[in-house]
Amino acid sequence: MEELASELIEALNCDTVFTIPIFGGIAVSESVVVTWIIMAVLIVVAFIMTRGLKVRNISRRQAVIETIVVKLTNLTGDMVGEKGKALAPYLTTVLLYIGIANIVGIFGFKSPTKDLNVTLALAGMSILLVQFAGIYYLGVKKWLKSFTQPVPVVTPFNILDLVTRPLSLCMRLFGNVLGAFVIMELLEMVMPVVVPAIFSVYFDLFDGILQAYVLVFLTSLYIKEAIEEEEEGKSKKKKFRRKIAKLDPPKEQKKSA
Repeated sequence: MEELASELIEALNCDTVFTIPIFGGIAVSESVVVTWIIMAVLIVVAFIMTRGLKVRNISRRQAVIETIVVKLTNLTGDMVGEKGKALAPYLTTVLLYIGIANIVGIFGFKSPTKDLNVTLALAGMSILLVQFAGIYYLGVKKWLKSFTQPVPVVTPFNILDLVTRPLSLCMRLFGNVLGAFVIMELLEMVMPVVVPAIFSVYFDLFDGILQAYVLVFLTSLYIKEAIEEEEEGKSKKKKFRRKIAKLDPPKEQKKSA
C-alpha cells in the first residue's frame, strides 16, 4: 500500500517544466504545458480541416467535417436550450478539450485533469459563464431577483450555490480521474498481465469521454436554469398558489359546508 500511495502522490504531483522570468518567476507546470499542446493540436487541426471549403460540390472530407461539427453543436445546443444556443460553440470546445485531456495519457502525457488546479479552473470558468449568461439574458435586476426564487426565504441557499456548484463540478471531475487511476494501479498490482490493458480501454477512453460529457451537461443545465429563471420562478409560484388554493377552499364552499 505504501508503494501505491507513493505512486499516487507522484501521479498527482505536477512538476514545474520551466519558469517565466517575470514578476519574480512564474512557474509553468506539466498540466499547463500539456494544455497548451492540446490547444495547439485543436487549432492546427481546425485550420487544416477548414481550408478550401466550398458551398457547392463539397468534398467527402468537408462533408465528414460538417457532420461532426453539426452533431457536436446540436448536442450542446440541445442541452443549453433554444435561448442559450449562442453558447453552444464554447461548450463544444470545452467538451473537446476535456475529452482529449482525459485520454491524452494513452500517448504518454500526464492528463491535465489529474491536476486539481485545472479542474478547479474549468469549474470556475463554467460558473462564471453561468452567471454571465444570467446577467446577459435577464439583466442585472432580474438576475439579482432570481436569487429570491421561488420564495425569498431560500435566498441564502441560492447564494450558497455560487460556491457549491463549482466545487461539485471540480471534485466530480477530479475524483473520477483519481478513482480511475487508483483502480488501474490496484489491477496492475493484482493482475499485471492482460487485464489492466482491457480496463485501460474503459477508463482512458470511455470514462474519460463520459466525464467530459457530464461536466458540459451540468454546465449547460446550470446555464439553462439561469437564463430561464424568471419563467421557472413564475411557474413555481403558480404551482404553490394552486396547492394553497386546494388546501384552503373558497369562502362560498365554507359557508355551504
